Amino acid sequence: MNTKRLLTSCFGLGWLPIAPGTWGSLPPTAIFAGLCYFGVSPLTVSIVMLVLILAGSVICVKFAPASIDATGKIDPGEVVADELAGQAVTFVYASAYVVGFNQILITAILGFLLFRVFDIIKPWPIRKLEKFPKGWGILADDLLAGVYAAIILQICLRFWVLK
Repeated sequence: MNTKRLLTSCFGLGWLPIAPGTWGSLPPTAIFAGLCYFGVSPLTVSIVMLVLILAGSVICVKFAPASIDATGKIDPGEVVADELAGQAVTFVYASAYVVGFNQILITAILGFLLFRVFDIIKPWPIRKLEKFPKGWGILADDLLAGVYAAIILQICLRFWVLK
C-alpha cells in the first residue's frame, strides 16, 4: 500500500465502505471531547485543533494527487484528511465555553453534526471551492464547511447550550 494514500485516508478510515467522510471526521471530534473531558486548557485544545488542521491540510494538498491518480476520481472518497482538517476547524474555539461532561458531549456531537451537514449540502460558496485543482479543491470546501459549522456552533453554545 502506498504511504501517501494511507495518510490521506487517515490510516484507513477513508477505506471504510460506508460514509468515509463521516469516519474521517471522528478523530478530531474524539480528540476534542477527550481533551475537554480531561480538563486540558482551552488554549491547548485550540493548539491541538490547529495542529490537526495543519497536518490534514498539508497531507491533503501534498498527497491527495496520488489517490486521484490511483482511482481516476477528482475527489476520491478514500481521501478524508480534508474532513480531519475541516472538522478540527469547527472545534478551534469551542472549548473556551465548555465545562462538564454534558456540555462536552453536546458540543462534540453538535459540532460533528454541523460540520457533516455543511460538508454534505455545501451551501454557497462551498461547492465552488471544489473547482480548485487537485488536493486544493478536495481541501478548501471542507475548511469552509468547518468555518460555517464553527460559527453556528458558537451561536448555539452562547445562546442555548450554555444557558
